[in-house]
Amino acid sequence: MRLRTVAVAALALLTAGCGIRTTSVPVDAGAAPSRVPCNVPEAPSPAQGVPVRAFLVCGSQLEPVDRRSPQPEDKASGDPVRTASALLAQLLAEPSEAERQAGFTTAVRAPLKVAGGRAGDPAGTLRLSRQPEDLAPAALSQLVCTFAESSAGAGGHTVLLAGPGAYPPKRYRCTTELRERPESAPPTAPVPSAAATPEG
Repeated sequence: MRLRTVAVAALALLTAGCGIRTTSVPVDAGAAPSRVPCNVPEAPSPAQGVPVRAFLVCGSQLEPVDRRSPQPEDKASGDPVRTASALLAQLLAEPSEAERQAGFTTAVRAPLKVAGGRAGDPAGTLRLSRQPEDLAPAALSQLVCTFAESSAGAGGHTVLLAGPGAYPPKRYRCTTELRERPESAPPTAPVPSAAATPEG
């Protein structure tokens, strides 16, 4: 009888040893996940300038931000290159305090310029001072969506982009998937033939 009691007690001790023990030592499990609002409070806008929409990075996605460009109204309409230049300036600028508080950042870095296409390029081509493929993926995604969703685009949520070299332009598409995953490569579509020669 005594042997059976000892055996039961030993079994109880072994079973208790299999549990998870508590500890008084603090364990760092990392910061709790936080959700940024990605929503800039609406503030009174100055009357000067042209309303523009730029795509910034927020919460690992691309989100549009409404701003005003200092570009005069009469010079902004009808000129895709001038529009693209104004939009590029918005992407190169540091987010405002309100935008930073809402979680917005930009991956587009200077030096970077945009100009019109050269002889032989399809109409509407925009040429950057760096090869698009050499830019950070998120920066290229910002440029693609910002240009494609403006009058600088080539229609159908696309934009014709090339670099300073002899490489032909590519038609980049701003898709829902790209906006959700800007670190991925922007999808491309067939490039139209050079029906018209743009100035540049």
